[in-house]
Amino acid sequence: MSFPRAGTGRTAHAVRRLGRTSSRAVDNLGRQVVFLVGALFSTLRAARHYPRETLRAVSEIGLGTGVLAMVGGSVAVMGFLTLFAGATVAVQGFTSLGNIGVEALTGFLSAYVNVRVVAPVTAGVGLAATIGAGTTAQLGAMRISEEIDALEVMAIKSVPYLVGTRILAGLIAVVPLYSLSVLAAFLSSRIATVVILGQSPGVYDHYFATFLRPTDVLWSFGQAITMAVVVMTVHSYYGYTATGGPSGVGVATGRAVRMSLIAVVTVTLLISLVLYGSSRRLHLAG
Repeated sequence: MSFPRAGTGRTAHAVRRLGRTSSRAVDNLGRQVVFLVGALFSTLRAARHYPRETLRAVSEIGLGTGVLAMVGGSVAVMGFLTLFAGATVAVQGFTSLGNIGVEALTGFLSAYVNVRVVAPVTAGVGLAATIGAGTTAQLGAMRISEEIDALEVMAIKSVPYLVGTRILAGLIAVVPLYSLSVLAAFLSSRIATVVILGQSPGVYDHYFATFLRPTDVLWSFGQAITMAVVVMTVHSYYGYTATGGPSGVGVATGRAVRMSLIAVVTVTLLISLVLYGSSRRLHLAG
């Protein structure tokens, strides 16, 4: 009579556990994809049936609520983030280029780096930290207090009313918010280079205007809109499916912020590869 070895039993247990983990991961991914598609389609119903709720969400996204409203809401947060990010680009660029004697090209860095990387990524982080986190907390609180179930009982479809309106509001609000962010990045780069570091305004403006491409600005806005949709959808999913009471809402908010930050840099990478990955030369405009 033979008995199975202990190592064989442990291996089988590890394989079963890996299979269960993989199955749960696939199930979670499937639920997220289904929710993503349904949420995007729900924006059409939200625009048609819930315009007031959409406008309320737009004002809440722009100006914030509670403590966030005291500091100016998302407008102030994203403005200051990109303001300091643009100044950092100018200071680092002026110093690095000065080491090889071409600090006059600081305007080139501002025109290229701010539009293509710094402003979109910084704005995406600001969206996740302000609008996204607030959305997850709100929807999570409504879920654990059974307000979402109450909406379903009253024959109000909760996904269009709660999720679709917020995604639509994010699309509406991101254009002026991102415009402010880009202007803040440009302004801070110029002030840091000309006023603080002492470069000639004419030199800076010449290289800035030479290397700034309008198509890059338009693609940058497209990137910001894409990130807004991804951030709002991710945070809405985690808030809508939150469980476990108040502590569960905190856990859902943390997971949503982590996932949205990963999504922001992933969107930036993919769009950069598509738009600029095959480019091997600089475009001199003007």
